Amino acid sequence: MDKNIFAINGYYLDNEQIKAVTCNSKYLLINAGAGSGKTMTILGKINYLIKIKHINPQNILCISFTQEATTSLKNKLLKYFNYDIDTFTFHKLSLNIIRSYHQNILIANPNLLNYIIREFINYNLINKTSISKFIKKYLLKNHLDNLIKLIETFINLHKANAKTYKDFNTYFRFNYSYTNHQILKIILIIYNLYQIELKSTNSYDFNDMINYATQLIAKNYKYKRYDYIIIDEYQDTSLQRFKLIKAILNQTNANLMVVGDDFQSIYRFTGCDLKLFLDFSKFFPNHQIMSITNTYRNAQELINIAGNFIMQNPEQIKKKLKSSISIPKPLKLVYTSNFSNSLEKILDSIDNKEILILGRNNNDIKEILNSNFIVHKDILLYKKKPNLIIKYLTVHRAKGLESDIVIIINLSNNINGFPTQIPNIKILKLVNELESNYPYDEERRLFYVALTRTKTINYLLVNKKIESIFIKELKRHYIDNIEIIKM
Repeated sequence: MDKNIFAINGYYLDNEQIKAVTCNSKYLLINAGAGSGKTMTILGKINYLIKIKHINPQNILCISFTQEATTSLKNKLLKYFNYDIDTFTFHKLSLNIIRSYHQNILIANPNLLNYIIREFINYNLINKTSISKFIKKYLLKNHLDNLIKLIETFINLHKANAKTYKDFNTYFRFNYSYTNHQILKIILIIYNLYQIELKSTNSYDFNDMINYATQLIAKNYKYKRYDYIIIDEYQDTSLQRFKLIKAILNQTNANLMVVGDDFQSIYRFTGCDLKLFLDFSKFFPNHQIMSITNTYRNAQELINIAGNFIMQNPEQIKKKLKSSISIPKPLKLVYTSNFSNSLEKILDSIDNKEILILGRNNNDIKEILNSNFIVHKDILLYKKKPNLIIKYLTVHRAKGLESDIVIIINLSNNINGFPTQIPNIKILKLVNELESNYPYDEERRLFYVALTRTKTINYLLVNKKIESIFIKELKRHYIDNIEIIKM
């Protein structure tokens, strides 16, 4: 076989990537470490399927979780190989299936549910209804936005787990407190209002689209023939997404390759079920599991720290990543009480680098900026050094990205810090049965994602009065690879 088949844009796949590309297993899971070139592996697999296995490009389906990721993958396939492959998000795939069955559907405004919740609460606060007293009393102890987020999350998880109106009968059987029972009643009313609004406008929200598309395929509606399905970021798959793919596989008898990293599963609040990744063998008996472990982004010292940190949770798959890069002290802990001043000092020391600032929450950056900064969407302009390329994102939004230097903020030990200590509401367990016994399991994975975005070093801005418990753990176990800076 011509080894140039494994060359992509001037780069050759490594041995582990080649083994994954040439694997002929019916069902294949590739456990890919951070920065290990999973996109290159997917590109290589598609090229191999077309050039060597002679699969028609029209019969290959690629799925990823964001529009940005699918667009990037589709563009690379066109640029490097001139292949036009079906490359969709789960929502776009579902919409295509539904519209091929009948054209007359609309996509609901993604803010519709939030709007209905706010309108319902405001109406009851203004008018003396049967539940207005409860809402007013509840809001004495809880912020309005937290109540809205709770209701919105519950309904979205309810749908993401393919549950229906009948499941509410089961929810009310559980022996929850008076407060939670009242919240459940409110959720049920809002759920009904939301469904009525969707039906009256013939609109589908994202969850409904996936559920309806799955029903069509399961009832043997012939959408399209696929011989091979490839799913990126498989660790973020929800039960409803899994059911859609299983229905397509059952109908087409296609082969399946999924790529992901259990260390980077950070979307439980959207219905992500990590067990679909961890227990892959149970769902696909005729399978093979492979790993790609050479990372081309991080220094060996950093991936040792991040890997050991995440594997403190025994439920995570054990793997050891390898890198040819060495940076003895890739973590710089900056202890400060004046965050804007410390951020300026860090930026003053950096030239000609891309900088990514990461926070746990959307508003974290607002807490540390001063008049020397101008914010435009995600971009920060630092007036003293306007040529610096600085971007601020939450860690959730930064997954899949990388930068020359990363600065992580909000490393405080408080309710909205990192890790967040907002308690999980008990009633969410009714629609999200994925709780781990390991403390801060998802926050730990989120911190791992933050640490592994850098190509060089991480600056960690630490509140010197109430430092994060994650920072204490890093110092306790990895002090030899940490530089401590006091400002």
